[in-house]
Amino acid sequence: MSENQRLAGKIAIVTGGAGGIGRGIVRAFVAEGAKVLFVDINDENGKALELELGDDSCFLNTDISQHANAQKIIDKAVSSFGGIDILVNNAHASRQISFIETTQDDMDLSFGTGFYPTFWLMQAAYPQLKAREGTVINFGSGAGISGMPSQTTYAAAKEAIRAISRVAANEWGGDNININVISPLAATEGVEAWLEKFPEMREPTLEKIPLKRMGDPEKDIGRIAVFLASEDASFITGQTLMADGGSIKLY
Repeated sequence: MSENQRLAGKIAIVTGGAGGIGRGIVRAFVAEGAKVLFVDINDENGKALELELGDDSCFLNTDISQHANAQKIIDKAVSSFGGIDILVNNAHASRQISFIETTQDDMDLSFGTGFYPTFWLMQAAYPQLKAREGTVINFGSGAGISGMPSQTTYAAAKEAIRAISRVAANEWGGDNININVISPLAATEGVEAWLEKFPEMREPTLEKIPLKRMGDPEKDIGRIAVFLASEDASFITGQTLMADGGSIKLY
């Protein structure tokens, strides 16, 4: 292991790590020296990524929407690698549907796979993060910040995640735990599915990106996650980083 790797000796948990942005982060973390427990329900993709990355990764197939599994995830990271320095709450599922057609079931899916697992895992990981002065990286979305049509449940859950991230950043700052949010725009399977369902959004979406491209899950979003998890970002907390090619500018 090179001493120049920014995450050398660090241990991370990444949810939703078998595909999309999560997979990009897992690859980026391992490339920078971290050992990563990644969680997903896609068994085939998870096992394939674990085989690709070798002993520096460990795949856990578990359902994060079940509260009891939060502690199991923490325990697995500790037993596999010895602790937790970095928690990345990336996993989230939702349905694209108009505001007026949104049901309680739609809300339950989004909050049950995104907001609540983020909340539960932060609570469960706190003792380890406190002991090791760790880092939490959560995920927001331009869908919530801009109020994107058809994204009622996703936007609501993502903004709730940003809210608790700010609260925890204030409460846990004295423990030297950094908590930040990435709001990405990347070429993932989920984004492609959304654009296939709403093809009229493809051109306007790209047109609104000053850099005129979608981000790469590993090279763009993964590297930003590496930065936030590294010593280089030790004085940054409670912030939302817009990793979206300039589409949304927060002030």
